Amino acid sequence: MNNIITTNALTKEYDHKKVVNTLDLNVPEGSVYGFLGPNGAGKSTTLKMLLGLVKPTGGQIQILGKKLAPENRLEILQQTGSLIEAPAYYGHLSGKENLQIICKLKNVPEKEIVRVMHLVRMENQMDKKVKNYSLGMKQRLGIAAALLGSPRLLLLDEPTNGLDPAGIQEIRELIRSLPEHGITVLVSSHLLAEIDQMATDVGIIDKGQLIFQDSLMILHEHSRSRILFQTSDNAEAFRLLNSSGMDVKWENDTFHMDNVSDDVIMEAVRRCVNADIGVFRVTEQQKSLEDIFLSLTGKQVSL
Repeated sequence: MNNIITTNALTKEYDHKKVVNTLDLNVPEGSVYGFLGPNGAGKSTTLKMLLGLVKPTGGQIQILGKKLAPENRLEILQQTGSLIEAPAYYGHLSGKENLQIICKLKNVPEKEIVRVMHLVRMENQMDKKVKNYSLGMKQRLGIAAALLGSPRLLLLDEPTNGLDPAGIQEIRELIRSLPEHGITVLVSSHLLAEIDQMATDVGIIDKGQLIFQDSLMILHEHSRSRILFQTSDNAEAFRLLNSSGMDVKWENDTFHMDNVSDDVIMEAVRRCVNADIGVFRVTEQQKSLEDIFLSLTGKQVSL
C-alpha cells in the first residue's frame, strides 16, 4: 500500500525547544490513521506543518506523492481537507448557506453541498440555522466543509473534543466510513479509546518524538495476553503445572500464564484434567490501549 503522507526527520523548534523532533510519519492511503499522544505532545504542530501553516525547522514532507513546497502547496491543498481546532461558521446562516460561502472560496460547484451533507448525514439539517445546531452537528458541518472539493486526504485535529457520548459516536462512525469514499483520514487525539475504535493504523507521539507506528492490529499484538485459569483446586493445579516446568504465576488465589500459544494452554488443561482437577474457565485478558501506551511511554496518558 502506498503512503499518502510521508515525513522524513520532520522537526519544529520554538525558542530552541524541539516541539516536534525528527518525525518520520508514514500514513497509508485508504487508512484511518490515528495520531495519538497526550496534550502538548506535538500533534497539532505536526498537522499545521502538513498543511503549510507552520514552517518546519527541518526535515521534509511528502503528500500525495509530491514534496510539499511553496510552489506546489496550493495544488496539494486542493486535494486535502482539514479541520483544525473548532470549526468556524456564521451562526445566523443555515448550514447550506455556510457551505455556499465555502464553495465560492474554494471555487467548488454548489451541487457538492448535497453530496457532503449526505456524507455527514445532515441532509435534513441543511436549512436550519447553525446557531441552533448541537455541538456534534457543528462538528459534522465543519467536516462537511472540509470534504467540499472531494479531497483525497482529510486531516482532523481532536474532532471529538467537547462532544457528548452520542456526538462522539456519530463522529466516530463518520470517520470510519470515509475510506469507503476514497478518503484517507489522519485524525489526532489524546483519547486512546477513540483511536482504538476508529483507526486502522496508529502513530504514537510523546514529547515530540514518534514512539510507535504500525497498524492497530500490530499495536494490540504488542500487548502480552494473560491467560487466567479457574479450576476446582487452583493451588493444586498451580503446583502441578509449576512442578512440570510450565511458566505459571500465582496471584490473588488463582494462577495465570503470560503470552503463551494455544498448544501450551491445551497442554495445561490436559494435565489438570488427567490429575482429576476440574477446569471451569480459561479466560484471555489483553492489555488495553491505555496499558500499552503506559508501557511505551512509562506514564499514564492525560485525559
